[in-house]
Amino acid sequence: MSENPEKKTALVTGASRGIGKSIALALAEQGHRVLCISRSLESSAPVVEAIQAAGGEAKGYAVDVADSAQIKEACTAILGEFGTVDILVNNAGITKDGLMVRMSDDDWNDVITTNLSSCFFFTRELIRPMTKKRWGRVINISSVIGQMGNAGQSNYAAAKAGIMGLTKSTAKEFAGRNITANVVAPGFITTDMTDKLSDEQKDAIAKFIPLKRIGTPTDISATVAFLASESADYITGQVFTIDGGMVM
Repeated sequence: MSENPEKKTALVTGASRGIGKSIALALAEQGHRVLCISRSLESSAPVVEAIQAAGGEAKGYAVDVADSAQIKEACTAILGEFGTVDILVNNAGITKDGLMVRMSDDDWNDVITTNLSSCFFFTRELIRPMTKKRWGRVINISSVIGQMGNAGQSNYAAAKAGIMGLTKSTAKEFAGRNITANVVAPGFITTDMTDKLSDEQKDAIAKFIPLKRIGTPTDISATVAFLASESADYITGQVFTIDGGMVM
C-alpha cells in the first residue's frame, strides 16, 4: 500500500458500471484509494483492474447493499484494513417501475431498501471514524425524479426524495466534526437503463432538456470529484441537480 499522506480512502457503491464506474475512475484520478462495492467481485473487477492499470489503488467487495448485515460485515472488514473511509459515495440503485395500484410490496420494499436504506446503513457504519479524524465526505446520488416525481415510479421517487432528507440531516448532525454531506441529483444520463430506450424515445427526452442532450456519466462524476475535494470544504447539505436544465 502507498504511504502517500495525501491519499484518502474512497468507497463507491454500485461501482461496476455507469455513473458508479465513472465516479470510481474520477476519484482514482484524484489519487485516492478506491473501494468498489458491487453485487459480485466479477462485476467490479474491470473497474478495479482499470484503476490499477493506470497506477492507482483499488479493491473490490461483493456486497448486497439491501442487506444491512452484509454491509456491517463488509464495513467492519474495511475499517479493520484501512482504518477509515474518508469519502463515502452512496450510488447503488435499482428501479422496479409500475403503477401504484399494481405495485407489489416487494417492488416497493426492494427499491426503498436498495436505494435509500443502503445510504443510511453505509453512513452509519463508516461515519464514526470520520468524526475521530475530523474530516469526511458523504456524497449521495439521488435523482431529479426525487424532486419532480414520476408516474409509475412512486417507489423510486420516494427513495430518491428520502436520500435528500437523509443527507440534509447528516450534514447538520456531523458539521461540527468537519464532515460534509451533499446530494448529486442526475437527470437523464446515458447508462444501461437509458440504453434500453429507442432512438426515438431518446430524441423525445432530449426535446424536454434545455441543453438538448442526455447527460453522460462524466457529467456526474466531475461534480462528485469536486465535492470530494478540499475545494468543497464549505459546502454541505446541498442538492446539486445535474440535468441539463430540466429542473429550474
